Amino acid sequence: MKTTAKFEKVSFDVFAQNGTREAYENVRLPRRATAKSAGYDFFAPAALDLAPDETVTVATGVRALMPDDVCLMIFPRSGLGFKYRLKLNNTVGIIDADYCESDNEGHIFVRMTNESDKPLHIDAGTAFAQGIFVRYMLTEDDDVTTKRNGGLGSTNPEKK
Repeated sequence: MKTTAKFEKVSFDVFAQNGTREAYENVRLPRRATAKSAGYDFFAPAALDLAPDETVTVATGVRALMPDDVCLMIFPRSGLGFKYRLKLNNTVGIIDADYCESDNEGHIFVRMTNESDKPLHIDAGTAFAQGIFVRYMLTEDDDVTTKRNGGLGSTNPEKK
């Protein structure tokens, strides 16, 4: 079992379904800004322009590998949330440990909306979201053995 987490780039073949070669070359792995930062900054691989009330989906080009009892929680950068009311459309993104085993290599996408009344521009290479690794617990009677294959909504038991 893994005891630490790490970030990797997805393959170009996976990224190319949602982005260009230039954006792929600009993919930077998430990093903490300071020694005491909780969040790992995610960087825009291409420039983003969001008009007021506009929504965009960012293909980050990144996947996360982590221990089985850890998830990665994705949030907007707090400054962008404060200044532009930038919101993730799913409020908080949850990346499960087994997501990296999916056909899409665990490619992390961030869908967000500018809820302010002013346009937002994010340069390529600028941090726009942050991820925090969180360890979680299971109930003593948990007996799930189902395997994942897919991303958003792929583990929804109502679909099965």
